[in-house]
Amino acid sequence: MYKVGELVIYSGEGVCRIEEIGVPDVRGAAGERTYYTLQPIYRTGRIYSPVDSKAFMRPVITREEAEALIVDIPSAEAEICDNRNIRFLSEHYQERLQRHDCMELVKLIKAVYKKRQLAAEKGKKLGQIDERFMKRAEDMLYGELAVALGIGKHEVESYIASKLGELTVTA
Repeated sequence: MYKVGELVIYSGEGVCRIEEIGVPDVRGAAGERTYYTLQPIYRTGRIYSPVDSKAFMRPVITREEAEALIVDIPSAEAEICDNRNIRFLSEHYQERLQRHDCMELVKLIKAVYKKRQLAAEKGKKLGQIDERFMKRAEDMLYGELAVALGIGKHEVESYIASKLGELTVTA
């Protein structure tokens, strides 16, 4: 069981702070069932999730894990999904997002970025599905890294570039 004040990744929402644990005073809450009251970090509102819910929840990665992830970005394998079937492509990306794993998000972002470059070389644009899922993956990854590293979400991309630049210079 998590504790009040902990930061967690919650289902499709992303980073949330556990504000309370107990029986909420809201309509629709099941009797004496215990809930987490979650405050999303990057939007307003509250989420009430039963403690025994099957919804995905895990602790936010540590600063050390975030730094190690950044170091591993260059070696992450980016597998491009070339399937033109919109439904298949959506399912492919959705399955990776639902793993809630930072390295999987890195791989998805790298694959779509590479796919965008290949399309540009042919004078074409990247499809909307690819763009939409890359944006979602970046949002999820940058949100968690920002919290883990103690920086703003808008600073994450340049932070990664800076760290990878340092690695290249020292290598």
